[in-house]
Amino acid sequence: MIILLDAMGGDNAPDATIKGAVRAASEIDSNIVLIGNEEIINKKIKEFYGKDKIEDISSKLSIHNATEEIEMEDQPTVAIRQKKDSSMVVGFNMLKNGEGDVFISAGNSGALLTGATLLVGRIRGVDRPAIAPILPAHNGYLLLMDAGANTNCRSLNLLQFAQMSSIYLKNTMKVENPRIGLLNIGTEETKGNELVKESYELIKEKAPELGINFVGNVEGRDCFTGEVVDAIITDGFTGNVFLKTTEGVGKWVKTCLKEEFKKNLITKIAAVPSLPALKRLAKKMSYKEYGGALFLGVKKPVVKAHGSSDEYLFYFTIKQAERFVESHAVEEITNEFEKIKD
Repeated sequence: MIILLDAMGGDNAPDATIKGAVRAASEIDSNIVLIGNEEIINKKIKEFYGKDKIEDISSKLSIHNATEEIEMEDQPTVAIRQKKDSSMVVGFNMLKNGEGDVFISAGNSGALLTGATLLVGRIRGVDRPAIAPILPAHNGYLLLMDAGANTNCRSLNLLQFAQMSSIYLKNTMKVENPRIGLLNIGTEETKGNELVKESYELIKEKAPELGINFVGNVEGRDCFTGEVVDAIITDGFTGNVFLKTTEGVGKWVKTCLKEEFKKNLITKIAAVPSLPALKRLAKKMSYKEYGGALFLGVKKPVVKAHGSSDEYLFYFTIKQAERFVESHAVEEITNEFEKIKD
């Protein structure tokens, strides 16, 4: 397997991408190709590891030169069309041409979605691909779809999000009968705006024939209990607000705990026996443990890493990408939508 990594994408690139790739190379079976400015990457390799070439660190690592970068402020469609030798466009073309099995980037989200749709292509029958990150939840995890790719949706889109989520959880995460819920302001069938109400009726109607274990409407406060849902379905606008709010609450809880334990000598002493539990909690709540977000609905595996990804998060994202390819989730989604077409 070949993992294509956009070495120049993200706030901490290329330092974090290089270090994450080197760390992952010792633990996975796949080869990793770093796509980006070869001169810059080689200088970093010399600086970080004292080696002249990345291959001297591991035979699983290599570089594919790309002279341009897509910046965060670039207009997505314009950047994809004009920056032909950018690390992102080169990566997409390599994926499309069979020179890699999965492409990872922490770069411009809009450009990544545009490139995945225009260059790699949508699975036939899928109206809109969507971003599907995994979030920590009690005794497991929660799949969120969509997390920002489609701010305006139709009920058909939410139905397809539900179907793709179910297939992904079954094949990649090995959830036997994943519970799929529709994010809403209440659990009653009559609650919500027109999109949510229409989507509820459509998913409820189509769930049996599509193999979706639809549990109905779900409120945000119930999403992380681990007792109600394994995936929540929503439009990209609401999903992105939900995602960012969740990350913010996690950081706030961490800050509050630190402040409380540092208040005085007694609280500092009390913190000592609590440290192992606190570290486990911090690890469980950290989004870094769960890798990047998948673009479900495109013909080949594409993974969006967090824009502020550090070495640790790239390391987990690379490992996640390998599992995603091995699960054949894209093929399973393609096959299911082919059945519907027929």
